[in-house]
Amino acid sequence: MTIDLTNPAHYGWALLPEILLTLGASAILLGDVLQKGSRPEPSGRWVAPATLATVIAALVATAAVGGATVRGATTAWIALDPLRAFLNAVILLTTALAAVVAPPYLERTGLVRAEFYALLLFAAAGAMLLAAAQDLLFLFLALELMSVSVYVLTGFRRRDPRAVEGALKYFLLGAFSSAFLLYGVALVFGATGTTHLTAIRQHLAAGAGASPMLGLGLALLLVGLGFKVTAMPFHVWAPDAYDGAPTPVTGFMATAVKAAAFGALVRVVLGAFGPVRAAWEPILWWLSALTMLGGNLVALGQGSVKRMLAYSSIAHAGYLLTAVVAGTPAGVAAFLFYIVVYTIMTVVAFAIVMANAFGTDERHALENFAGFGWRRPLLGGIFAVALLSLAGFPLTAGFLGKLYILRAAVDAGHTALAVLLVLGSLISYFYYLRVVILMYMRPAPEGQTYAHARLPGPATATVALGGALLLVLFFAPLPLVRAADRSAAALPTAASTVAGRAP
Repeated sequence: MTIDLTNPAHYGWALLPEILLTLGASAILLGDVLQKGSRPEPSGRWVAPATLATVIAALVATAAVGGATVRGATTAWIALDPLRAFLNAVILLTTALAAVVAPPYLERTGLVRAEFYALLLFAAAGAMLLAAAQDLLFLFLALELMSVSVYVLTGFRRRDPRAVEGALKYFLLGAFSSAFLLYGVALVFGATGTTHLTAIRQHLAAGAGASPMLGLGLALLLVGLGFKVTAMPFHVWAPDAYDGAPTPVTGFMATAVKAAAFGALVRVVLGAFGPVRAAWEPILWWLSALTMLGGNLVALGQGSVKRMLAYSSIAHAGYLLTAVVAGTPAGVAAFLFYIVVYTIMTVVAFAIVMANAFGTDERHALENFAGFGWRRPLLGGIFAVALLSLAGFPLTAGFLGKLYILRAAVDAGHTALAVLLVLGSLISYFYYLRVVILMYMRPAPEGQTYAHARLPGPATATVALGGALLLVLFFAPLPLVRAADRSAAALPTAASTVAGRAP
């Protein structure tokens, strides 16, 4: 199949995965309305399988589009390259995982509604468009499609004050960040005369340099994208939003949304602004350092496992930023490898936290995991593997992912940032191991059998597979490494640009 992006009619093929998600979400909403008019059967009985079928169709479409011959790619406003296919797969697999683990949560909390799954598909479509955007205006539109859907999902438990508070903070601060981003787009257009990433790169590579207007525009773009990747100090919305959102949504926000935002960040700074590396490298250097250390230090003091994982995800954003700062093909490949591993670790961890929630009040205190490993050996063992991998223990995929980022950072001359990454990982050992110790070295409270801590068969099989992958990828990482290398090679990087280094 040949896709000619100079022909507007061919954009339907280029956008086929996202179109399928949008059609699937619309069909779910329409089907729910028609069903309610005939019989009041709970929508969760068919909507979750329909969501999974839609995601599988989008995955097949991603593979088909990824294998097509592309013409006119340099002038298109959406990318058709291996990087897009890689990130699409990550986002779609995360969406599928959320759809698998969500039904028991929704049934327990009385939130079985088709809107949940439709919003999940709309958010996934926006995330995929964001990660593939080749034009700043299109990037903004994709960001809003994703964000508005996630705002609603965050406040889905509308009778819970924590959910309403988290959604309101997310919405208000998200609106501010979107304004910063849009103003940055306007300034970049004023400085370069274009919003297309390839044209911006060509303008800068021709020796135009970074004018004050362009520098301010780039800074505002970094603020807007920094909000979405939860980089400190733009993270203030994340802990409350992650804590208040339904736990399956929290896992989706911490993985798919972050993967899409990082994909956009990589395309902007390494693709469009690669020739002016000295303008953005010091900013991202300090953001990475602050996010790694700050996220881990604040996580130490959390008494809630869910909130601890929220701050942990902020710290992991710092690790991913380190790979971006490297600005080399190896750095991009390390980012791609780690985003896959991070997604598996995070979704598995949040799924088990969800399973251990008591009743419908969503309590996630550390003490609620005392003796959990002995009373629920399968879920406890998987949770322990996920936590150890998040910490970066040897023999886990998390260790290998951090090692790749460290190597990329050192090779790019960022030894100090690599040292900070190691320090942040060492700090994280304390709060991750605290949970593991509680599960296996503290007895369960008297009368506590953890009978409630169950997942249906499909969800249990999914998290078990995720836990196994975290071990398998340590011993057999080559397929994922090769896929990451191929995807990274398709992206222009700042590796050849002579630039100053951050202190």
